[in-house]
Amino acid sequence: MVDYSTAAWIKIILALVIAFAISFIATPLVKNFAVKVGAIDIPDKKRHIHSHPIPRMGGLAIFTGFLISVLLFANITTQVRGILVGAILIAVVGAIDDVLNLNAWLKFGVQILAAVIAVLSGIIINVVTNPLHITSSQAITIGILSVPVTILWIVGCTNSVNLIDGLDGLACGVSAIASLTMLVVSMLVSDSNSNVATILAALCGACLGFIPYNLNPAKIFMGDTGALLLGYILATASVIGMFKFYAIVTFILPVLALAVPLSDTICAFTRRILHGQSPFHADRSHFHHKLLDMGLNQKQAVAVLYAISAILGLAAVLITSKGPARNILAAIAFAIAVCIWWFVFRHNKNIHLHHEPAAQAPAAEETEEKNEEN
Repeated sequence: MVDYSTAAWIKIILALVIAFAISFIATPLVKNFAVKVGAIDIPDKKRHIHSHPIPRMGGLAIFTGFLISVLLFANITTQVRGILVGAILIAVVGAIDDVLNLNAWLKFGVQILAAVIAVLSGIIINVVTNPLHITSSQAITIGILSVPVTILWIVGCTNSVNLIDGLDGLACGVSAIASLTMLVVSMLVSDSNSNVATILAALCGACLGFIPYNLNPAKIFMGDTGALLLGYILATASVIGMFKFYAIVTFILPVLALAVPLSDTICAFTRRILHGQSPFHADRSHFHHKLLDMGLNQKQAVAVLYAISAILGLAAVLITSKGPARNILAAIAFAIAVCIWWFVFRHNKNIHLHHEPAAQAPAAEETEEKNEEN
């Protein structure tokens, strides 16, 4: 790990702690505000898992903790200013959407605008990894494609976190893991990344402050205010924190950190387009829905996705680490992987064994109904 000054360490730690405290204190206040303005999530039988109305717009608490912490402890450079302006735009539109349910394409346009703001502030992907070694260089300079690639990355990540926000605590927890992963990687890569580390620490702390209220059974949802905001900040921070340095794996690291939401988004968009639907058409075929269909409850499904995110995060850290720490992290990742496999396999097996006799019951009931009709 790169040697950081004591002052840098203090700023990073304080950014996390202050963001946590503000988010934790603000969440009950935001909950009351959400009820007053009518930002309530009403369940439906098709997609929603919860059975009663729950306030949303909790992302305002996350945003408040993040914003105050960044303003207090980060150096407000042009890039950081761009992140904050875009984040404010995303949060405001997300809050309005939590009350009025805005058109999906309108929100998509706002996401593109926020991405353009980031690009204009100097947050641009200039190089990507050369995994196929088509040229002798380990990285490829993408030139005129840098702007559209950056916008695609930011908008894609922004939507990806929103799409996995389907179970209590899932999106917030995965975002906390992703921000912590990026924080560690940025510190491993360069001592000039202390400002990025401070931003990521603030984001991680804000997520951790909100998550006690969001875990099952959730008292409040983050809504689009939070889900879109988290995706946007993670995307922009990854560009200045990981794409900029360590060119040999510039593309691998942020993808690993955000693998769970990104892969779910790619599968969802592909599935919907192949079925002739809008990519924004809501359905019940996300990863977390599949885990529920296997027989897992909400807490178990969230725990599995947390663990997968943690393994992939450890993999990103492994790529950038050296010495004994690398072997220790590899052992931890392997142990977590084995635990996930055992848990899912064992639970799924038990579910099938438990339901096999019950599966015959409907047939018997149908026979009785037919006999009654005759």
